[in-house]
Amino acid sequence: MRLAMIGTRGVPARYGGFETCVEEVGARLAEAGHDVVVYCRHGNGPSTDTPPSYRGMTLVHLPAVRHRALETLSHTAASVAHLVTHPVDAVVLFNVGNAPLLPLLRARRLPVATHLDGLEWKRAKWAGIGSRYYRVAESLAVRWSDALIADAQGIRDYYVDRFGVYPEVIRYGAPIVTATRPERLADLDLQPRRYHLVVARLEPENNVHLIVEGHRASAAKLPLVVVGSVPYRSAYARMLPDRADDRVRFVGPVWDQSLLDELYANALTYAHGHSVGGTNPSLLRAIGAGTCTLAYDVSFNREVLAEAGWYWRDSAELARLFERAEAEPDRVLRRAPELRARARDYDWDDVAARYEALCADLRGRRRATPPTDSRRTPCPEGGTRS
Repeated sequence: MRLAMIGTRGVPARYGGFETCVEEVGARLAEAGHDVVVYCRHGNGPSTDTPPSYRGMTLVHLPAVRHRALETLSHTAASVAHLVTHPVDAVVLFNVGNAPLLPLLRARRLPVATHLDGLEWKRAKWAGIGSRYYRVAESLAVRWSDALIADAQGIRDYYVDRFGVYPEVIRYGAPIVTATRPERLADLDLQPRRYHLVVARLEPENNVHLIVEGHRASAAKLPLVVVGSVPYRSAYARMLPDRADDRVRFVGPVWDQSLLDELYANALTYAHGHSVGGTNPSLLRAIGAGTCTLAYDVSFNREVLAEAGWYWRDSAELARLFERAEAEPDRVLRRAPELRARARDYDWDDVAARYEALCADLRGRRRATPPTDSRRTPCPEGGTRS
């Protein structure tokens, strides 16, 4: 089977959940003997290299307009233009914002599953016209996709309630992360179990400002290490240091995955503020490391953590959790087995098998023309049928 994965920054995964999913799923499908084509943006990460393949996947590197509102759609449009002349058996399209391009794929009888991500219209960076665009894009994805994928039950519930369709829930996988070289923390002047950690894009809906404010308001003695950035100019990112005191360290993006794993595995706590996405890879990596997780109290995070997490709704509650963790370090460390047990429920091999089955199903039900009716028959066991 030949399949394409489009709509992301590509691989190697250096940015977010979509890219992590593409790499982990694509590599496993390639290993299973499938021909996997991944469309990548030029300049994905710190390197400008454009290798023709990676972990068994064929890579196609194409340009994008370097503008926050246009980058994703412009690159996906270039990918679609290439793809219609290089047909495949199935397409997995990531990001509901790319939905207006679906008719071009369907006109070439290319069956498509759209990965919906989180509730993009709630993100602060898309306020106004951007938010309205994403609301429209949701309806177009429902109308023109052969299948819909949600990475969390909460996302599926939203589409059931709003559109009466049943996306298939395929969650991300969680790596089991262990500390193998804690001495590497010395590169950042850190010591094992002597810091709190947050790893996130510096965007309002990830609530890094609340995490910073909570740490500043607390009596915590250990530093807060903030890993992350944004790929565009951001007033929000620039103001964060003003909310902090000298106990907060902004280290920017960490591209070295082995060093990042050491940061997760050796932190006393991991603070997670994501509020509008689905299942988040940073959260999964934290529980895979067995690190005590202080999570913003929304359904997506409770779905992953259940009773294994500590929850907060504002900076004052988080401040108390920082203090509690430092006062009870032995209790914090004893949470590791429960957290890792949760992580084992999120297995990349199972995720890849679910994608393989879905793509095989797509290959078997090509259409002569795109659907014209936005109403879809609910499929209670998962997915959607037109």
